[in-house]
Amino acid sequence: MATYKSIKYIIPTEAVEHTDSINALADVNTTTVAPSVGQTLKWSAANSRWQPADIEEVAASGSQKSMFGFGATAGSNTNVTNLVSSSGVVASDTTGVGSARSELSASGYGSDKAIFGFGNTSSGRTNVTNLVSSLGVVATDTTGVGTARKKLAASGYGSDKAIFGFGSSTTNVTNLVSNAGVVASDTTGVGTARYGLAAAGFGGDKALFGFGNSTSRTNITNLVSNTGVVASDTTGVGSVRRNLAAASYGGDKAIFGFGHGGPVLNTSVDFSGTNLVSNTGVVATDTTGVGTARERLAACGYGGDKAIFGFGFYQPEDAYVPTYPNTTNLVSNTGIVASDNTVVGTPRRSLAAAGYSSTA
Repeated sequence: MATYKSIKYIIPTEAVEHTDSINALADVNTTTVAPSVGQTLKWSAANSRWQPADIEEVAASGSQKSMFGFGATAGSNTNVTNLVSSSGVVASDTTGVGSARSELSASGYGSDKAIFGFGNTSSGRTNVTNLVSSLGVVATDTTGVGTARKKLAASGYGSDKAIFGFGSSTTNVTNLVSNAGVVASDTTGVGTARYGLAAAGFGGDKALFGFGNSTSRTNITNLVSNTGVVASDTTGVGSVRRNLAAASYGGDKAIFGFGHGGPVLNTSVDFSGTNLVSNTGVVATDTTGVGTARERLAACGYGGDKAIFGFGFYQPEDAYVPTYPNTTNLVSNTGIVASDNTVVGTPRRSLAAAGYSSTA
């Protein structure tokens, strides 16, 4: 009888990683996907057996929390943060620390922490980063490495690391982040250089950059392997757009949503559609969205297997003053986007969001 040795698993009530030898045929449910050596398993109460699962889903144990942070109001940049509970409830403002800025990005790292990075301050583009502890505490500025830029994207990969990528001035530079939150120097990227794109994890340990603006809006995607290697362009599906958001959901899938469409720059065509991403990185065609069409919003996972889109702005036709909603849209663990929910906190655009704390 075969066994899988040194398989990592987590006891849900303790959320503690163990290593053991497991009888693969007797103890592991392999009816859907057979486990591989070193893969994480979770306990299934439904059939009282260990079942293959990605480490982010298991580590979350249904308790993952998240944070919206930074961004711009009508008059200035902010360092305000809003915590999101494991049930998707957005908390009121917390006065942040670090450089107030907009057009930055954020990602989880180290399995239970997060990092905000780069963006635009009143003095221009930055490469400043701010680490977030597993308790949701934002640290003071760390002088960053790599090309200072804004309108970039970030995502987790490899189950406990992160990657920042692309951005203005229309670059395809990436910066890897270790599982201790250390940002690496520039890696010359591949694929179409662009800004205003989004990124999310999929498949448990990989990532995907998608959409954005180069000489015009795109629906190009670039896969990221579980070792942080960015692949060349894949011709995307769905509406071309920029200034959208993306997040993981369902434990191993992703969703791109909202953004600014239209064939001509400065055309007021905000989009409320979404594109689901399978656990193999395949982007689906448009799903007609619900909620307020808007751009420059943020998104992140919460609760271990769900996601939330939040904030942003829209500018109606012939209107000189944009509207800043503090609207959120929850995403179920099957990728269904809910209608608008008015939350608390400062309405703002060009902010970032990330999950943190799988156990605290």
